[in-house]
Amino acid sequence: MYDVVIAGAGVIGSMLARELTKYNLKVIMLEKQNDVAMGASKANSAIVHGGYDPEPGTLKALLNVRGVELMKKTVKELNVPFRLNGSLVVGFGEKDDEAVKELYDRGIANGVTGLEVLSGDKARELEPNLSPDVTSALLVNNAGIVCPYELTLAAAGNAMDNGAQLKTNFEIVKIEKNGEKFTVTSEDGQTVEAKYFVNCAGLYSDKVAEMAGDGFFKIIPRAGEYLLLDKTEGKTVDKTIFQVPNENGKGILVTPTVDNNLLLGPTATAVGSPEDTDTTKINLDTVVALAKKSVPSVKAFNVITSFCGVRSSEKNGDFIIGESEKVKGFINVAAIDSPGLSSACAIAEYAVEVLKKAGLELTENESFNPNRPDMHAFRKMNDEEKNEFIKKNPAYGKIVCRCETVSEGEIINAIVTNPPAHDVDSVKRRTRSGMGRCQGGFCGPNVIKLISQHANIPMEKVTKSGGNSYMLTGKRS
Repeated sequence: MYDVVIAGAGVIGSMLARELTKYNLKVIMLEKQNDVAMGASKANSAIVHGGYDPEPGTLKALLNVRGVELMKKTVKELNVPFRLNGSLVVGFGEKDDEAVKELYDRGIANGVTGLEVLSGDKARELEPNLSPDVTSALLVNNAGIVCPYELTLAAAGNAMDNGAQLKTNFEIVKIEKNGEKFTVTSEDGQTVEAKYFVNCAGLYSDKVAEMAGDGFFKIIPRAGEYLLLDKTEGKTVDKTIFQVPNENGKGILVTPTVDNNLLLGPTATAVGSPEDTDTTKINLDTVVALAKKSVPSVKAFNVITSFCGVRSSEKNGDFIIGESEKVKGFINVAAIDSPGLSSACAIAEYAVEVLKKAGLELTENESFNPNRPDMHAFRKMNDEEKNEFIKKNPAYGKIVCRCETVSEGEIINAIVTNPPAHDVDSVKRRTRSGMGRCQGGFCGPNVIKLISQHANIPMEKVTKSGGNSYMLTGKRS
């Protein structure tokens, strides 16, 4: 029997699992998909928000500010790409100028440092491509960009290296509480037993709470559509450019990514299902129009892909983190929308304290290792270092993905390193193979072959993203 079972292996569940392995506990993550980071954690704005936006006194305000400081430390330990590039919240006209000042005051109340209100001209000195119509801006120095799925992968992998377990393709259909024990059953009849249950199921957290007998909240799925531009556009802006927030959220942003692309979006549309991840022409046209309002020189024709992420909102507008009042030992960590990514490390820390108050005994794990090897170490080497490395492992001398210059050795490493990659998209998230201009047209067949060889499955059983998403239909005679 486990001490703690965590439902969901997104960034929150994975970060919590890592935090719990600092103690002598048996921990397991249950994930309904074929890989970690398959929900909102793989499709969001990738922004580490400074903390100026949440209402003072809320969990969002508390954990956002704490989360930024913990993030700076965590990304170093996990070797995750991160850049403290800062952000600008830009206003257009007198009404927006007042809103910018209000955001400044809110940020100060939340304890955010490094805030400054700028005139439009001062803002353009920092970002020359800003619109001439910008009249003011809030400079947020304590903000950054990170790769959300790499952060999730690294947290889950580090947790596993420290003793946590992961079960993928485990869709929970039943939760029973008998005495001091939870019994969790999957759709295919597997069971897991644990003393404590933590609900980090994201868009399905209300359904999981209902199964446990305490469905007191309702998740509102909110879809956000994005456009990702080629690396030729990555230097259009240096900082993340927001517009003054409205009732639908922080609005359309223009931001570089840690991989030197340019990201535009998101929209904010209530949808009927967490599975509703379609992109639409009308919404993507809106993204382009509003992005150009902030940065007119955006070259949207250099888009390489579009995508949609669905966020888990709740009517009260704050995170839900605490022990159930009805089911002892059942902990909700739910309604984690923005700034959830920014707050992830702090949410994990906070949830451990909730578990402790609920009775979980914590003794320090003296063998805990917070550090994870750099999964991108090879690409950071100079030519001389690469040549020496290739002599020891020739697989690193064969380039599989030309767009992103990813070697065979890096792909094999992704397939065998915790959490192991089981499908084409999971290799893509770990190595960037398939993320370039051709979107996997060149490297795809070789990736399928490598997964087949090193996962010991037939090529026709290799999937794009689990389930029945097979890449091949069979062999030709």
